[in-house]
Amino acid sequence: MQDLVIHLDRVNNATSVESLWRLHLDAMASFGFDRLLYGYTRYRSGRSLGDPQDWVVLTNLPAAYMRPYIEDGLYANGPMVRWAVENDGACSWSWIADQIAKGGFTPAEVKTMEFNRKLGVVAGYTISFRSVSQRAKGGIGLCARPGLTQEDVDSLWAQHGPTITVMNNVFHLKLLTLPYSGSRQLTQRQREVLQWVGDGKTAQDIALLMGLTAATVEKHLRLAREALDVETTAQAVLKAAFYNQMFTIDA
Repeated sequence: MQDLVIHLDRVNNATSVESLWRLHLDAMASFGFDRLLYGYTRYRSGRSLGDPQDWVVLTNLPAAYMRPYIEDGLYANGPMVRWAVENDGACSWSWIADQIAKGGFTPAEVKTMEFNRKLGVVAGYTISFRSVSQRAKGGIGLCARPGLTQEDVDSLWAQHGPTITVMNNVFHLKLLTLPYSGSRQLTQRQREVLQWVGDGKTAQDIALLMGLTAATVEKHLRLAREALDVETTAQAVLKAAFYNQMFTIDA
């Protein structure tokens, strides 16, 4: 219990996504989960999770796994992704064997399972985080280190499952409070003008407040829209808020 309290205190005091992720990787590795894949989106629609470029994705899986899984779209037919989209809580990957016995997978899902087996992603647990928004969904795949069977993992979970679940939920909630750039990096000027737009200011107002011309303000807004890959400034404000890139306190 004391170790858990110390870990949660460190998580609470993490000031960057990188430091938080390192803490979580080390913690999960101590339980035998040495490869993690975390994803979060606020662009979910039904079973679709939106554009992968708009997700928050953290992983220590190799590029040889991530490129086909994300860029080639194998994730869309991942059995545990399907489970996570439709459920909340923790699920053993033994669920896959149960579904195979029932003939419950499509050819595309079988292809993804074969890919996972080839890359050694064969035993573990998935945690799907509860959300109050229909548009948001987050989850994490905990892949057991090589040599551990699913039976080993289930035995480990019977002993430590509640602790592991709490640690992952706290990690997820803390991550949602930290600035995340990914491929959507804004400059300081772009953040400033979006913040003023978020406060209801016009381009003329912002120009006066920042000592710029209205044309320069419009240029920064255009570059912000391009960086965030959106069409309107309102969408840019929303997406910047999603990534916690507005109204942030510098470390």
